[in-house]
Amino acid sequence: MEYSKEELKDLYDGRLTWERVKQIMSHPKDDDRFDKYIDILQERVPWPERILLPLNEHLYVVEKDGQRIVKCDCGYEFGDYRRNWKLSALIFARDDYDKLHEVFPGGRSPNPQFCEVREFYCPGCASLLKVESVPVGCPIVFDFLPDIDAFYRDWLGRPLAQQADLMDLSYDTTAQWARKA
Repeated sequence: MEYSKEELKDLYDGRLTWERVKQIMSHPKDDDRFDKYIDILQERVPWPERILLPLNEHLYVVEKDGQRIVKCDCGYEFGDYRRNWKLSALIFARDDYDKLHEVFPGGRSPNPQFCEVREFYCPGCASLLKVESVPVGCPIVFDFLPDIDAFYRDWLGRPLAQQADLMDLSYDTTAQWARKA
């Protein structure tokens, strides 16, 4: 079954009834669904770079000047997509009872001796991009390192013109920080 771009916009924006959402979820995706979704996202951002893949509600992997970078709705650029974007975000750590009780009132709060809640914000627009709850001392989690070349080549059947080696570059950033310290 094929869905119009307008109906997919309504799905994305949460304007469809649950019955209609359930119908759409129950049927196979139309062949051009990803392209329609990317078109919808592209229309909503104020910058011209081509969106290759959405990462979350506000972040995208885009193609810019032959490179693939992570970019926010507002246009803030986090750098190479193979480097954990969280390393360039503003981070607020809820690591004591007072900070945790702001969002977990009463007895529902995690114990700050065992857990911290990290909030990651965009330095450009202050949008909340991600929240992670981790054990104390846990490194920043790299949620997703997509193999964009394989996705375009093997799933969409249209390889990208420029290929990128799939490797986590996050260590390079933290190693630089260590050298400066």
